[in-house]
Amino acid sequence: MQKTINDFEGQRLKDTTALAVVFQADWCPFCRQFTPIFESSLSQEKLSFAVVDLSDLSNPLWEVFHINVVPSVLLFNHGRLIQRYDGVLGRGLDRVVLAEMIAKLKSLI
Repeated sequence: MQKTINDFEGQRLKDTTALAVVFQADWCPFCRQFTPIFESSLSQEKLSFAVVDLSDLSNPLWEVFHINVVPSVLLFNHGRLIQRYDGVLGRGLDRVVLAEMIAKLKSLI
């Protein structure tokens, strides 16, 4: 599911479920590699997730969520940010981090 600025209120997500949100940009090679794996893995686990496109550098969500590197994944529970996995400059995120976030999400449901 794609999320936009309208889905957020301050640093809260207008959602009541446990949800992983990947912040990515189409110009980022690490995002193009990680996002499909993220979507596939969470779908297979039947976990809720969303994608936020930050391709536009003027998107206010860069600042609202202090995103410095994409991809970054933020976990929300009942609308509140509970954990973040920030990408590593020049490397992005890997499968080890993905496994950790899946385990965290599973513990919330």
